[in-house]
Amino acid sequence: MLRVAVLVSGGGTNLQAILDAIADGRITNAEVVKVISNSSAAYALERAAGAGIPTQCVTRRAYPQPEDFDRALLEAIAESGAELVVLAGCLVVIPQIIVDAYPNRIINIHPALIPSFCGTGYYGLRVHEAALARGVRVTGATVHFVDGGTDTGPILLQKAVEVREGDTPKTLQRRVMEQAEWVILPQAVNLIANGRVHVENGRVRIDE
Repeated sequence: MLRVAVLVSGGGTNLQAILDAIADGRITNAEVVKVISNSSAAYALERAAGAGIPTQCVTRRAYPQPEDFDRALLEAIAESGAELVVLAGCLVVIPQIIVDAYPNRIINIHPALIPSFCGTGYYGLRVHEAALARGVRVTGATVHFVDGGTDTGPILLQKAVEVREGDTPKTLQRRVMEQAEWVILPQAVNLIANGRVHVENGRVRIDE
């Protein structure tokens, strides 16, 4: 059984998608053992508590020195015994000491088709604002492994979503979540939990 820690910053809809997929059997051989947030106000913590999952809040405010925060976050993950770390709407830039501790064992969901609209500054509604400003006809979401860069790790899964006439950043955000994020993030966890994902020379191979 793959032990999964989920890192969150906000409402936790992607966390909920994972929990729902475990409950209905779309994810097998995996369990969420801990939910960690950098914000005590994150509703995701309530979702986790309601599901009986241990939670922990690690805030930057509590650790004036950045390296102390980094170590505290690493300890919170390590204490859970997690074998996979899932960034599900986590707005913390994952420090190198955590990347090094969990090589090819951290995945992130990004609300665009990488390499479009990704990297420093592209998060939340900003991604969808940029997509609409550029006039793209298709956007989507990407699950990728986390490395030392921002949205630069090997791509695991992508799913395209149509941009419609009259879309606002909020309507587009909702469609990307419903049609892509909540679909491919559980798929990614399931593939990893069942030993079907391999990272070789910076590229992902998925066994049939």
